[in-house]
Formats: sequence, C-alpha cells, structure tokens
Amino acid sequence: MRTRPVIGVTLDAEEPGGYSKLPWYALRKNYFSAIAAAGGLPVALPHDADLAEAYLDEIDGLVITGGAFDVDPALYGGGDTHPTVTLKAGRTDFELAVTRGALARDMPVLGICGGQQLLAVALGGTLIQHIPDTVANALEHEQPNPRTEPGHPIAIAPDTLLARITGTEGMAVNSAHHQAVATPGTGAVVNALAPDGVVEGVESTAHRFALGVQWHPEYAVDPADPLIFRAFVEACRHG
Repeated sequence: MRTRPVIGVTLDAEEPGGYSKLPWYALRKNYFSAIAAAGGLPVALPHDADLAEAYLDEIDGLVITGGAFDVDPALYGGGDTHPTVTLKAGRTDFELAVTRGALARDMPVLGICGGQQLLAVALGGTLIQHIPDTVANALEHEQPNPRTEPGHPIAIAPDTLLARITGTEGMAVNSAHHQAVATPGTGAVVNALAPDGVVEGVESTAHRFALGVQWHPEYAVDPADPLIFRAFVEACRHG
C-alpha cells in the first residue's frame, strides 16, 4: 500500500547547449522538494503525448509546472502570435494531453505559473498574450527583485477552493510572467487578482481539485504557500 501519493510533475525542455549537446529536460529542485515536504512522492514526466494515459494510470495527481515559454495562441483562438511569445510545441502537446486526461478522470491537478495558464486553456479559457500591451498601468509581473521575495500582493476571492486552503483574504506572491489568464474556461472561476486586475488564480468548480496559481508557491514566499501543496497532496491521497 502506498504511504505517499505519487505526483506526476511536468518537466521543462531545452535544446542542445549548456548542460548537454543533445536536447535535455530540466526543472528546479524546489518543485520536487515542496511536493515531498507536503507528503507526496514526486516523479518526473517526460514529454510524450502518446504516453499521457499510461502515465495517468500510474500517478495520483498532476503538477503542471512553469517555464520561460507560452501556450500557442492557436490553441485558444488568440489570433496572431505576439512578438514576445515563445513556443515549446512538444511540451505543450504533452501537457495539454496529460492535463485533459487528468481532468477527465477527476484526478487532482495543480497548475503553477505557466501551468495555471495551460490549465485554463485545457478548461476552455483564453489568455492575454502580453500584459503590458493589454492592461493599463500594469504592475511589473516579471518582477525585477529575486523570486525568493514577493513581487506584489493578491486578493483572494471568498468562497473559493483557494480561500478555503489558505484561510486568508490575501497573500504576498512572487511574479514571473508576461502573460495572464483572460477568461478561466467552462465551469471555472477566477480565485485571485493582483491590484491591477490581472488574474492570479483559477479553479474549476466541476472537479474536486483543479487549481491554478500564477505565482510560484514552491518558493514558500508567503506562509500560505505550503498549504497549497499540502491540500493538493491530501486530495491526491484520498482519490
């Protein structure tokens, strides 16, 4: 019998250069350590959309991670691709396949930063391709200070899963994104906003645990950040 729920964690992918002369996967250690500290057993998921269902047979929950890339606007009817958009088609193909598969099984899903945006797209939502071109008087969502420090506050919507998990009306969060959720998708709601109105969190009301946060709770910048991982792992434990 498993003592820890198995948590599948999506990886980032890089082209040759730096670590290896061949294409390689990468992910910061604190994603894994945050999941382990919350009681989960994190395992990495290489990008193969054809294996998405096989992976889902072996895991109890899914974490969709962030990265320095964007979801293809063609996947949500976003129109012409903004010059700032960076695509990683193989990664997105896999993450959409495994996320949609997890949602179909009502398996717990936690989307972080770009993973929150992908979760919204998987739920039928749309994205803002570049915040500075769309949001008047926007904050610096790609914060200039270290990611280990907060970039701005957020307001958490009452009567949401995020509010129940954190037990608070607001948090201080780090910020590392130039895109944001525009609409959260079918059966989904916005659960957090930045002071400039940019969406900072989404969640599905049609699933037992499908939560996306725009910041990086694995850094534990706010005391409520570890609570997000604990609630997620607990949902995976009782699947």
